[in-house]
Amino acid sequence: MMNKGIGFNRTIFLPWLDAVAAFCAETDDPAEIRAWLGPVVGQNLKGVDARRKTIDILINIWLKSSAVAPEMHAEAVSWFQAAQSLGDRLWLHYGLVLVYYPFFRECVAIIGQFSRHEGTLTNRMVKQRLAAERGHLGSLDRSAERVVASLRNWGILAESDQRHAYTPQRQALTASDTNLEAWLLACALRAHHAEELPFADLLHLPELFPFRFSIELAQLYEHPWFVVQRQGTGWTMVRLHEHLRRQE
Repeated sequence: MMNKGIGFNRTIFLPWLDAVAAFCAETDDPAEIRAWLGPVVGQNLKGVDARRKTIDILINIWLKSSAVAPEMHAEAVSWFQAAQSLGDRLWLHYGLVLVYYPFFRECVAIIGQFSRHEGTLTNRMVKQRLAAERGHLGSLDRSAERVVASLRNWGILAESDQRHAYTPQRQALTASDTNLEAWLLACALRAHHAEELPFADLLHLPELFPFRFSIELAQLYEHPWFVVQRQGTGWTMVRLHEHLRRQE
């Protein structure tokens, strides 16, 4: 079941994501994966509770997402095993987090919106926007900070000349294959509240601000996951096939 609350409340380091993805390519046994992850996260986290909560999130992203979006998860595992670059792996991690954690998607969409007009952003800016949209929740501030800290570790937010202000790395990440681009678009559409979007809007979703797409509409016409239809208004709308869509 997809996490309906905040859920993403720990800083998640990129090497941990690589580790859990590699473990999930070997087994789907949660206990075994948890045992393998213990020493990995234990190099940075000493508290028992901190390790447990962090491992929970890692397992949600790379194992339990299989219950939320089975085909996208299976494709991610296959892509990870054959990944031609470390950059490709980040596309996979990001897509599965979008699918599993709605709160993460909200945060990165806000960051993406700010990045269109602001050179830098702060935790305070993100938290204020979240509070305006969600109402102020007790755990919201801390969780927003954890999302920002994770994005910094992933290289998606960079340090700036200003203290506690970070520069979004817009369209900095490229994929080695347009099929991987299509996969991330499917994840973003699966996580989005709208069932269909114009192709241009899909490519420029604010939550996808770190990624540069080269995929063309014709490739989505041919992709088995997408339904592409030309509407009388002149828009070309894209949606996922029914069995891939989010079930509320």
